Amino acid sequence: MAPTPDTARTLEAPDGAPLAYRLWRPGAPRRVLVLLHGVASNLTRWSEFVATTALRDSWDLLRPDLRGNGGSLWRGRAGMTEWCADLAAILAAEGYPRAVVAGHCLGANVAVEFAVRHPAATEGLVLIEPMLRPALTGSMRRLARLRPLFVPLAALVRALGALGLHRRRLLPLDLEALDRTTRAALAAAGGGDDLLARYASPLLDLRTTPTAAYLQALIAVSGPLPDLARVRAPALVLLSSGSAFSDAALTERLLGRLAGARVVRLPARHWIPTEQPRAMRETIEAWCAGLDPGQRRVVY
Repeated sequence: MAPTPDTARTLEAPDGAPLAYRLWRPGAPRRVLVLLHGVASNLTRWSEFVATTALRDSWDLLRPDLRGNGGSLWRGRAGMTEWCADLAAILAAEGYPRAVVAGHCLGANVAVEFAVRHPAATEGLVLIEPMLRPALTGSMRRLARLRPLFVPLAALVRALGALGLHRRRLLPLDLEALDRTTRAALAAAGGGDDLLARYASPLLDLRTTPTAAYLQALIAVSGPLPDLARVRAPALVLLSSGSAFSDAALTERLLGRLAGARVVRLPARHWIPTEQPRAMRETIEAWCAGLDPGQRRVVY
């Protein structure tokens, strides 16, 4: 049997954190699309996309487990500084000088941070439901207000973890399988809402995610982003028209500071990869096809 071009790889960060990722690369390195997951998620968020996208024919596809999640099990410090440094290290290890960085929710926020911290390495951005603090609503807005309390709590949990006081077993999370089940229920009359709600359940999230990693992800996703005017890379933005966590209209206005961004709204409640996988995939494919590698612009 021929080996699959989608391979599991690992890298150790300077502080000892294990960095797990999968890379679709049939041959020599090509242009690469990085796919970042959200809070209490992992690289299986993008398994379906990698398996079905036409970009497989012309792009490499890299999906990491952000430190603290999935195979990158880590109970120490994690946040924007670490995630951006981790991604830069992975790209360097794999021989990619530049990347288009895509992300959902927290992953979109990490992508923006990466573009500001590593502008020369950022060819473009695909931001799916970015969480902009001024536009947060509902439970996310309440979380943002409580954010100062989470910082010392996360430090305490990290300290306990360093002493060996942490959960020994975490349940596996296969988002590709969960998405299939959820979509089948959503297609049924009046079904699926309960399944969709589990994507935002802290109790369920903590079954699959270390407590320290979860708290630090919440701190990051509810915190401020850098000035969007500092982002020089072209961007595609996908927003949910009925977002459960942010005001789509205000988010779109705030994103006006991104030079040359294209904004597309899709009928969803936040989980665009789950609710609108085909529309998401086709929009990303068309945008990437028009991305001029030499001019930092999109040709339509």
